[in-house]
Amino acid sequence: MGVSAATKQKVQAIIDENPVAVFSKSYCPYCRATKTTLSEAGAKFFVMELDQVDDGSDIQAALAEITGQRTVPNIFIGRKHVGGNSDLQARRGELVALLKEAGAV
Repeated sequence: MGVSAATKQKVQAIIDENPVAVFSKSYCPYCRATKTTLSEAGAKFFVMELDQVDDGSDIQAALAEITGQRTVPNIFIGRKHVGGNSDLQARRGELVALLKEAGAV
């Protein structure tokens, strides 16, 4: 069974309404690294800890359908899918520019 349309809409709304959205799990070291990198860049960002919300597994499944990525962190900047922590770290040189463009700094 696929992901409900309502869950997909919820995920899309979070992506659309936040300059930076991070779908995370509170115990994940890669998620922590992502949040630290964004904080150090001075970004305002929305975080959803999937292990702390009732529909976290549904949201993760919706993200997998939307992005093709099952893992966390799942990062969006300016409504564009960046990927995971290694993708974010690889773009560190352009991160401030991306954040400015998205209105997150």
